Amino acid sequence: MSIRHSLLALLQDQPRYGYQLRAEFENRTGTTWPLNIGQVYTTLDRLERDALVARDGDDGNGHVVYSITAAGRAEIREWFAAPVERNNPPRNELAIKLALAVTVPGVDIQAIIQGQRMASVRALQDYTKTRRETASSQRSVDTAWLLVLDSLIFQTEAEVRWLDLCEARMIQQAQGK
Repeated sequence: MSIRHSLLALLQDQPRYGYQLRAEFENRTGTTWPLNIGQVYTTLDRLERDALVARDGDDGNGHVVYSITAAGRAEIREWFAAPVERNNPPRNELAIKLALAVTVPGVDIQAIIQGQRMASVRALQDYTKTRRETASSQRSVDTAWLLVLDSLIFQTEAEVRWLDLCEARMIQQAQGK
């Protein structure tokens, strides 16, 4: 996830200080990916160094307010226009866990798959319920949250299908021995 670009996108709406940026990011993404406030301020420092944001001064309560610069607007336009690269797939802890489990003697891979499937199906049910409840709202922030929920639902559905494939592969391997 590009925190850099996320902050620039949020600053397009209006100048904000770090805690406002964090709250707005979490509001728009349904707190799916919580931001560490230290990371927000570190990123703002880098954005300022790179002349993509500028300090607008103090809001009167001791908060430094940042606004996006013309260079920042240009960068965020480029970010929105470019597809997300898939050069380095993100680490998938479950895939790593299963890959290692099949190579370590004495590990019950079927139990791992079943336990994960149950957890994934529960998560899928929770996402679907939340999506149903959120879909009745007409706010644009809810539309953003719906997009995130749809992504989570599709990813979890794919994970359950992949677990089914893993289980079939383990059964096939056991029968081949």
